Amino acid sequence: MSWIIGVDVGGTFTDFHVYDDESGDLRIHKTPSSPENPATAVLRGLDELARAMDLDLNAVSRLSHGTTVGTNAMIQRRGGKVALLVTEGFRDLLEIGRQIRPHMFSFQQDHPAPLVPRERRLEAAERVLYDGTVHRELSSDAIARAVSEVQRSGADCLAICLIFGFINPDHEQRLREAVQAVLPDLHISISSEVQPEFREYERLSTTVLNAYLQPVMASYLSEFEDRAGEMMPNATLGINQSAGGLMTPGRARQLPIRTALSGPAAGVVGAIDAARSAGLADVITLDMGGTSADVCLIRDCEADVAYDRWIEGYPVRLASVDVNAVGAGGGSIAWFERDGLMKVGPQSAGASPGPACYGQGGTEATVSDANLVLGRLSPQGLLGGGMALDETAARQALGAAAQRLDMSVERTAHGLLGIVVANMVRAIRTISVERGHDPRDFVLLPFGGAGPLHAADVARALGITRMLVPPAPGILCARGLVVSDLREGFVISRLTPLAADAMAEIAANLAELTDRATAWFNQADVAGDARQMQYSLDMRYIGQNYELQVELNDREGDLDTLRDGFFAVHERNYGYHNPDDPVEVVNLRVTAIGRLPVPDAAAAAKGMDTAAPLSHRPVWFDGEASVDTPVYDRDTLGPGHEFTGPAVIEQLDATTILGPDDHCLVDDAGNLKIELHND
Repeated sequence: MSWIIGVDVGGTFTDFHVYDDESGDLRIHKTPSSPENPATAVLRGLDELARAMDLDLNAVSRLSHGTTVGTNAMIQRRGGKVALLVTEGFRDLLEIGRQIRPHMFSFQQDHPAPLVPRERRLEAAERVLYDGTVHRELSSDAIARAVSEVQRSGADCLAICLIFGFINPDHEQRLREAVQAVLPDLHISISSEVQPEFREYERLSTTVLNAYLQPVMASYLSEFEDRAGEMMPNATLGINQSAGGLMTPGRARQLPIRTALSGPAAGVVGAIDAARSAGLADVITLDMGGTSADVCLIRDCEADVAYDRWIEGYPVRLASVDVNAVGAGGGSIAWFERDGLMKVGPQSAGASPGPACYGQGGTEATVSDANLVLGRLSPQGLLGGGMALDETAARQALGAAAQRLDMSVERTAHGLLGIVVANMVRAIRTISVERGHDPRDFVLLPFGGAGPLHAADVARALGITRMLVPPAPGILCARGLVVSDLREGFVISRLTPLAADAMAEIAANLAELTDRATAWFNQADVAGDARQMQYSLDMRYIGQNYELQVELNDREGDLDTLRDGFFAVHERNYGYHNPDDPVEVVNLRVTAIGRLPVPDAAAAAKGMDTAAPLSHRPVWFDGEASVDTPVYDRDTLGPGHEFTGPAVIEQLDATTILGPDDHCLVDDAGNLKIELHND
């Protein structure tokens, strides 16, 4: 057998999706995360798989890993000690930024402190002009002076970002070589490799963040590779990227900023795979875990890619799946604002101590406590009873809030869930209604450990009438890692008017990008039939501040095709276009995709002859009274089974709630197709 494993590290649980690409055998597993060192939970889970499921780790051919190490390092401010080397006169650009307030209506809230204090922001005597010509040559004396200052800074990582280094990277490369010759153990990031794009401040910020994460990611991956290699000597290790797709551990050590949003990206890839298995093209995802909820709008089985993001208060120019996150998870804590109103999140109890019902010392009321009190979660616990839940502790945690509100514990719990649902509804409206999309035209696809638990309430609030719950929703991110391909992006940033006399230059730039992508394919040993290239141009009207990405069918597009493509995208995003205004190209992109063998959607296992509940329990669907509700074991449900709510559907990795009169049908791939009843 040859096993492929996807492992996704979450805030509360670490999930495993294990697939045999010869027999089609599928196994899933969850184990509590280890925030102090995420690798501990991954390696522990692999050992548990080997012992409990008779999995031969020597037969593992690929391990795809979604990691939160970079994200956590930024949240906790525990990255490297960074020095920054910039063009003379640009020392304070990192702090000046764009002089915009982080919150429009707050005069008190400021940007976070720069990751590089002024004494470690160094200058190099050089200057390159906008067209790449050298205005002031980087002399050997200037290089020696810069190297000496880096030595004295005591930094363990260095970011180099010179003005117009993305047009002419020669000076950045020479400075890196000189520093490496003297300080071979220093981690170095240069902007012409991290993000060689137009917009100086965002390029600078991204390069600094990359350098900041390099020591942390290098330490983590080195340890992880060594220990995983001992356990799985025949496995190839892939690290998931924020834009989806895998990269090698070596590339992840060099460009750790690309992993900052890798977890949500894996979930979107898994959701697209699940939607295809059900014959759906337009879905809105709801990935709710222990700490946060991530939502994404998918059209024609494609998610948009965003390039401008903010991570922990810092701007990042980074290709990433366009996911909107909100602090709404099973561990989200209920608290009271000064106005006396109850809020939920973004603070989370996390994996340790976790919600009060976990019995690990948590005392504050959380979403999981509310679900347990209302009968939505099984009193037998999570993970098929393997993780006990304490209802008494949950009631005690909710008791203080109930007393303050002068309500019953159940009504307080129901109100708490209403607040967290409203938070998720607001996040979905941001990616749908505010962008001109009617959410009622989409199917809601919930996943994550808590997604199916709340999805029906979220859908009803948005007017959505259909839901699709995948066979293993709690580990869909891990599934997304199993079906991910190798991916690498290449970009040339040139401000070029879209005109007939510029078409030769555009074609030459696309040809150069194609050559780079081909070289990457060769280096990654991607065979010819597994190679795929996607071409796009970032375009805008001359005078606009922001550009739109226009996909190309190939790199041979003529002037009219490019112009019409831009007009169509502008119309879709803004509701209008002007065919007479001049257009310019800002960036040219090629995405190289190396297709890997991935499992087909497995046919669902046959369950019992008819859908029959295994038990009943009281469940509160409002704050007034409970309803005697049938409880189904999802392992007993097979294709063709259908039933009407109210119902609770339990499985190892998640719980799905159906309200009264909701209708559920199990399709051939094992998905739950749910038609919601709206009053």
